[in-house]
Order: sequence, then C-alpha cells, then structure tokens
Amino acid sequence: MEALATVTYAGTKKNLVESDMVADTPTVAWNEERGVWMVTVVLLFPRETDPFLKSTVKAAEAAIHYHCGKDVEVTVKTEFKSAPRPEAGKLLPKVKNIIAVSSGKGGVGKSTVSANLAIALARLGYKVGLLDTDIFGPSMPKMFNVEDARPYAVEKDGRQLIAPIEQYGVKLLSIGFFVNKDTATLWRGGMATSALKQLIADSDWDELDYFILDTPPGTSDIHLTLLQTLAITGAVIVSTPQQVALADARKGIDMYRNDKVNVPILGLVENMAWFTPAELPENRYFIFGKEGTKRLAEEMGIPLLAQIPIVQSICENGDKGTPAALDENTATGQAFLALAQAVVTVVNRRNQEQPPTEIVGVKE
Repeated sequence: MEALATVTYAGTKKNLVESDMVADTPTVAWNEERGVWMVTVVLLFPRETDPFLKSTVKAAEAAIHYHCGKDVEVTVKTEFKSAPRPEAGKLLPKVKNIIAVSSGKGGVGKSTVSANLAIALARLGYKVGLLDTDIFGPSMPKMFNVEDARPYAVEKDGRQLIAPIEQYGVKLLSIGFFVNKDTATLWRGGMATSALKQLIADSDWDELDYFILDTPPGTSDIHLTLLQTLAITGAVIVSTPQQVALADARKGIDMYRNDKVNVPILGLVENMAWFTPAELPENRYFIFGKEGTKRLAEEMGIPLLAQIPIVQSICENGDKGTPAALDENTATGQAFLALAQAVVTVVNRRNQEQPPTEIVGVKE
C-alpha cells in the first residue's frame, strides 16, 4: 500500500490510495515451488475506456518492484465503477421505432434518403435519432454540415455515454466524428462491428420516436451486427429504377425477410425516379428507366413509399450540408416530407398488426 501511495493517478492528480482506487487489500503470497513472492493488486478505474489505465497499471507494477524487490511477481487486475452495458435486446428502452434504411448496392442515394427522412420526421414534430452505420464510408457529418463537431461524454445512470451531435432537430452519430475525414478506415470486421456497438449501446440516445439507421450497401457484417443488437421495427429499401439496382434490391429485401431475421419491409423508395431540370420544372426525363421500383413493389406486395426525382439542388444541398428536406417549398422538400408521412403511416400499421421484432440469435 505504501508503494501504491507513491503512484499518482492522472485523472485525479492524487495517488492511488487517496483516489480510493485500490479495490481490495493487496495479497502477498510465497510461491514455494518457484521461490518467489507473488503480489496481486486490484485497481478500480472509473470506466473501461479510461485513457490513463495502461500507464497507471505500469506505474503501479514499477512502484511495487522498486519498493518490494525486483524479484517479486506482480499482477495488477482492473475493475470498473461504471455500470455494465445492457445486454442486446434490452438496449435503447426509450426508443419507440428503429428503422433501417437499406439498399442492395451502393450509389442509389440511400444516405441522402436517410438524412432527409430523419429531418422530415423531425419537422413533423417527432423526436428523431440518426446513426450512420457505414463505418468505412461515413457521409452524415458532411451532409449535416457538422464535419468539425466532436461528441463529448456525459455521465448517466452510472455510465459514461457519448452525447450525439444535434443538428436540424436530429440527434446524430457517425464514426466520421472520431476518425480523420481524409484518411481511409483500415479496420478488420471485428473492429468495425465493435465500434458500431459502442455507437449504439454507449451513447445517450434517450427518448426517440424514430431511430434511423443509415446502413452500408449490400449485406455484410454490419447488417448482421445490427440485427443481433437491435430489435428493428422495419426496413425501408432504396433503389433506383434500373434493372441492375433492382436485382440487388431483391437481395436486400430477402435479407430482412429471411426466416432467421424476419424484419418487416415497410416499403420501397424509388430514388432518381426521373430527372427534372430547374429551368423546365414540368419536364420529366426517365434516364434510369421508368417506374422499375414501382413495379418491383407491386410484384412483391410491398408499399411504394415515395418516388424522389433527381434535381441539381439535391446534390448541391447534400454537399453544403443543408439537405433538401429543410425547405418544404421545393419539389424535393415536399417529396421527402411525403416520404416521412408515409413512413409514419406504415410504421403505425405495422405496430398494430404485427408483433414486435426480436433480435437475431447469436450462434457460437
């Protein structure tokens, strides 16, 4: 204990004993077989992500060796004050509806739809959260004009939680807030899914009417992690009208309709349904084909929630961080507001007619 009293913990600027970080009386035992004294110390840290943990453990080991002898074997164990993370299936108890916005392939405007849907729901008066689950290609910080924002930690119910960034009435989190925007995220799948779980479970989402998940394209580890972590109310599938996109949209629909997943499909969104030049607002040019997503919806018995046209302002507003849904006086703003109203309708119907979704079981 005298040795540990010489170690300063940077978090309090006091020594380990004064900081009440020595959880139990250190144990000292003689190992007859090996002919050494063995010392075991348990240190209590505020949380698992404590930035001073490794340096403090090393300093404690060095202090015991210095004061008690170099030949002493030292084991420093760590415990944490913060409350444990709730288990999967019991996360986000104050969130009413979790909506996964998904697509079978990239480049169909899924993130644009996610951002504008979230903002439109907020403009309708709902409490909305948006999680950018695309770990390798996050786009929400730029689309919401908060690239330089950095979330901070708050203490709630005995846990250190990440406070989402609030913009345009939406609570927002993205891995883009924590990594260099100009550097590629070279992570293995396990690192990506671990980061995603932390953004979900270790964040202060509080009360939400709608929690929008902007998922990466395709069917991947990220999707499986979401399905094993959250009870998703339903999925919105985004596609463009051309056949190559529709083929992938079918795969996205099948992923959620799979017997082991069984997440209801709330509806389809046909993005880039037609091109309308600003100078000819009455003209429609079907450059990706006409009503392909609409026909797919009819074929599969799924509601078509909206048809979103291509106009130059959608791209410009996304790049400027001012999504189209902020201005309901434009054609695209009205289209996204109509999409939000349609989502509210189908979610209410789904909740009345179907039981709550269960998380997908994890098999070892």
